[in-house]
Amino acid sequence: MITGTTGAAGSASAAPGDRPATSGPGYFSTGSDRRTTLTDGADRRPGDNETSPKAAVDATGSGVYIVELAEAPLTTYVGGTSGLARTRPAPGARLDVTTGPSQAYRRHLDTQRAAVASAAGVQVKAAYTAAFNGFSAKLTAKQATALRADKRVRAVTAARALGSRAASPLATTTTAATPTATTAGEPVASAADRTTKPVKPGPATGKGMVIGVLDTGIWPESASFAKKMPAPPTWHGTCQTGVGFVAEHCNGKIVGARYFADTWLADGGSVPEGELLSPRDMEGHGTHTASTAAGLPVSDVTIDGRRFDPISGVAPDAQIAVYKVLWAGMGFDADIIAGIDAAVADGVQVLNFSIGSQLGDWEANTPIGVAFLNATLSGVFVAASAGNTGIVSGAISNAAPWVTTVGAAVTNLDEATLKLGDGTKLVGGSLDALPGGTARTMVFGDQAGSPELGAVYCEPGSLDPAKIKGKVVACALSDTFGSAAEVKDKGGAAMVLFDPVGNYRVNSIYNFPVVYLPTEKQAGTLFNYLMRHPTDAKVSLRTGGDGSSVPGVPSVADFSSTGPDKVTFGVFKPDLVAPGSDIIAAVSPAGNFGRQYDAYSGTSMASPYVAGAAAVLRATHPDWTPGRVASALRTTATDTVGTSSPLDQGSGFINLARATDPGLVIEPTAAELVAFSDTAQPDGKELNLPAISLREYDGTRPVTLTRTLTNVGKARETYRSSVSGLPGMKVTVTPASVTLAPGKSAKVTITLRRGSAPWDRYVTGSITWKAKAHSVRIPVAARPWGISPRPYGDDGEEFGRMTSGSFGMIQPGFTGPLAGRSTGYAPVQRTSYSMPAGVYGGVFDPSAAGVKKVDFTVPANTAGIVVEANTEDPNTNLDLYLYKGDTLVYSSDRYWTSLEQAYKFLPEPGRYTAYVFAQVPGGPVVDFELRHAIIGRNARYSPATLTLPKTTERGQSVNFTLKPNGPLAEGDFWAYTEWSTNGTVIPGNLVYTQQSAWQ
Repeated sequence: MITGTTGAAGSASAAPGDRPATSGPGYFSTGSDRRTTLTDGADRRPGDNETSPKAAVDATGSGVYIVELAEAPLTTYVGGTSGLARTRPAPGARLDVTTGPSQAYRRHLDTQRAAVASAAGVQVKAAYTAAFNGFSAKLTAKQATALRADKRVRAVTAARALGSRAASPLATTTTAATPTATTAGEPVASAADRTTKPVKPGPATGKGMVIGVLDTGIWPESASFAKKMPAPPTWHGTCQTGVGFVAEHCNGKIVGARYFADTWLADGGSVPEGELLSPRDMEGHGTHTASTAAGLPVSDVTIDGRRFDPISGVAPDAQIAVYKVLWAGMGFDADIIAGIDAAVADGVQVLNFSIGSQLGDWEANTPIGVAFLNATLSGVFVAASAGNTGIVSGAISNAAPWVTTVGAAVTNLDEATLKLGDGTKLVGGSLDALPGGTARTMVFGDQAGSPELGAVYCEPGSLDPAKIKGKVVACALSDTFGSAAEVKDKGGAAMVLFDPVGNYRVNSIYNFPVVYLPTEKQAGTLFNYLMRHPTDAKVSLRTGGDGSSVPGVPSVADFSSTGPDKVTFGVFKPDLVAPGSDIIAAVSPAGNFGRQYDAYSGTSMASPYVAGAAAVLRATHPDWTPGRVASALRTTATDTVGTSSPLDQGSGFINLARATDPGLVIEPTAAELVAFSDTAQPDGKELNLPAISLREYDGTRPVTLTRTLTNVGKARETYRSSVSGLPGMKVTVTPASVTLAPGKSAKVTITLRRGSAPWDRYVTGSITWKAKAHSVRIPVAARPWGISPRPYGDDGEEFGRMTSGSFGMIQPGFTGPLAGRSTGYAPVQRTSYSMPAGVYGGVFDPSAAGVKKVDFTVPANTAGIVVEANTEDPNTNLDLYLYKGDTLVYSSDRYWTSLEQAYKFLPEPGRYTAYVFAQVPGGPVVDFELRHAIIGRNARYSPATLTLPKTTERGQSVNFTLKPNGPLAEGDFWAYTEWSTNGTVIPGNLVYTQQSAWQ
């Protein structure tokens, strides 16, 4: 699953620089930063994919609910009911639903469920007994209230929708393939890693394991699954037939298949247009994830006539169980829980869940989370995608501590280089064959067709064939496949896609020469070159680049959701990263232009890589619990290129070869996980997890944690601890070394104290235990809460730092005395400027017309720099960018405002540059005022009196005022405040005021 941003077709002029102010924002229409594209295959699917399922519960409170009953399901029942023996499997074992005790207890649950439903007068839609004890049902608000009051009921939750992407993708038109019982077109396969080579079947290839895939179904004719295999003796599943899906499709490689649509079909509804009520995949997402995890090796991979490297699933000899829970990429949790329940009862060893919530989880212990907990406790390993909102920190999906949450890494550069006629080189990406050779004429789509029909985006039907024939066409990002088809059909030689609002680095296969420039900076360079050369623009395209499109490989993909987990303080997410960019695997031809396999990007692609790896570990170590598998994968992971921050990479990039022999494991007990799930607002830092997360901890006090290390190796070893990173933190591990025989455990105490680490910002690092043959590493991230709690990461903007002197507010993270000081108020410096207008409604580029550059020198020990741009012209829209060297520090580029503000709290000293960009000029000359203040941390400005309480309690909001001691001159003023408690100094706020605030 991956979402990005793109433009929407809007009014555009064929001539640059002369647009009337009434035409809107110019070339790129409003809302362009809120649409989605390049969604792991969703942008090539047929039909109206922007259609979301109707709400499961209406405004009156009536609708489909999930009812969780109080008694334990089969996976966790430990006895206690008269005549009913324990069904929960022993650690390392798996649930067997065919045993006498399991069948007896299931009959008991059936009876209890029927009694609860009858008492409430409701009809059960779907019953859950294995991984979840309860049912789904259509309820009125009154019935839901009555069930919540029933002591036999643990929880009643309104069903909600989730998806394989964070938002609905752009709709495109493709030709759906007709499902048949034979392979349509060229035989193809799955793959997660283009360099994987076939090996002899065995534990290293996942033989004997069954991976359950909760997704959009499967395309069974793919050569990825073309192998007859006997079902494992522990398999209890079935092959559910339906439209376009027959029993023969379950050939053993596909060991079972089911579909779940009760909530979709509630009230006589139907599945979305283009879907089939069967396990058949009409989208491609489920086929892709299944083949990534366990697809057979295929040596001859050809897409639209172009050969790619041999590909294979991570566990090519594992078997696949299909659980179709998504319809047109969306599904309800009530149906998903039914899929989880069935998978656990069927006997899978691993579950893959490439499904998430928009902007990540918002609460702990959801019904799906509880079902996954029970699955884990019964011996099932769960891998899940972290989400694709990397531009916003903390938007993590599937953050439960018993789930291995996977981020995406770039492992294939797939670069392409674009050289403009003025010699400028831009390195983007491409998976298509490019023409190379000499430079060709390039034309901007906006200048080669109808602006009203969206020529700026090369929308279908918008381009003039006479103006693009034989030329390279530059198109703003929107409907990417539709744009490529338009350029191809009208005779263009190639297409360059650029994104005026910045996007993610992902590629697709277009069967046409396409180069994608993903960054706003590149868009500005290209756009302004086109404006300077409206009739003589030249460009050459070639495959390959200089590696500058990513920090290196493997590196964390820019779309991959980053930590911290915003739901709990002490759970570390993501857990690790795996290949998730430009992944070629089997797909459904019905949703992929008739292709049998294709390239997708997203954490949806990374999660099944880890699911396949888990299958290999389970086959290699049959007695390992899911917690041991998760620990082995995490503690052996390695740093990615470009970052070592666990907020981005978790434990690092997966290293399956090392994970098979990790030395030590760190896994939570079942009791710990159950206690976490029973807590309304769980913390999690005390869980015995192979990571430490201290979000919003009290930095005035030490934090002491314990971790239990267990030797799963074959020899007695001595492990010595060491700490790396964590600048300004004092970390001690006691004992400093442990000696463990095979199978033995030792408890270590870890104490973390804040020394000189910054307040209200993350510091990261790791603790490593190293022996002669093994090295075991856990990541650590800590954010001491000074005056502002924050469930997000450090993404360049300080949270809660800007306030008003007349009604300031802080929220300290400590309890005790509170004192403060202030620099007093420094006046804002104002300078008026005039500059010639540039392109109307264009894209920012530092060297473009319509941009004013102003430099500032920031000395050491500066509390903050504040820069503002303003104009009195109501027809002018300004944008403001603050740089330090070539690094963007802050951008203020809201769609339409006469005032933009950029700031940096506690900035590094040096040279800063402010660029004022007239994105929409109101006339040939743009008049504006630039204001700035550089506030010294220890400076003394116009005196002011700071009034605040003498004591505070952790989490309590504290109001303060900073009142000038005398009248201030006309204009704006900024001050810096600093707080202290028991001698510990905590950076405070940048405080704004005007004299009018005190009159």
